[in-house]
Amino acid sequence: MKPPPTLTAFVLAAWLVAPAAQAQAQRYEIDPDHLSLGFLVDHVGYAKVLGMFRSARGSYRFDEASGALSDVRIEVDTASVFSNQRKRDDHLKGPDFLNSGEFPRMVFTASSARRTADRQYEITGQLELLGKTQPLTLQATWNKSADSPVAGFGRKPYVMGVSARGGFKRSAYGMNYAVANGWVGDTVDLIIEFEAVRQ
Repeated sequence: MKPPPTLTAFVLAAWLVAPAAQAQAQRYEIDPDHLSLGFLVDHVGYAKVLGMFRSARGSYRFDEASGALSDVRIEVDTASVFSNQRKRDDHLKGPDFLNSGEFPRMVFTASSARRTADRQYEITGQLELLGKTQPLTLQATWNKSADSPVAGFGRKPYVMGVSARGGFKRSAYGMNYAVANGWVGDTVDLIIEFEAVRQ
């Protein structure tokens, strides 16, 4: 006995729609204990100073089935800047550079990303710094996704690991100190490494 045509059509439609319903982006939160946000800036042409921000957080949405990445947001506490030299760090927090007292946050956002290879992404978004917003593109690598071998809160979280690189001109944000005489480089190279937990 053949099923009624309407029932057959309903089952077929449900079968076709089911994969699309299952493939949806899930929210990931960056683990602040496994986030390294560093930078390199040239010093008088001799060498580059390596620094980092010790306090930051972020999240995004990712569909592992399709590889779609969206809703990226990373917030950085500018007063957490560290370059292993106290006098220089105080200068970096001051008005000549990050002006942390007036602008305590640096924020990167991106609504989506372009997949350029199997595990490579180009994330073009906006960086807000010193009250100005300018375009910023990050080249990111999806390193690994798996259940963590380390249990947390009674369970083993599902973790995604990412490496990203990018750069910007600080003068684009009005941070012009020692640019003209070449003592401090204008280009800031970013180094981002993190693990993010699927929620």
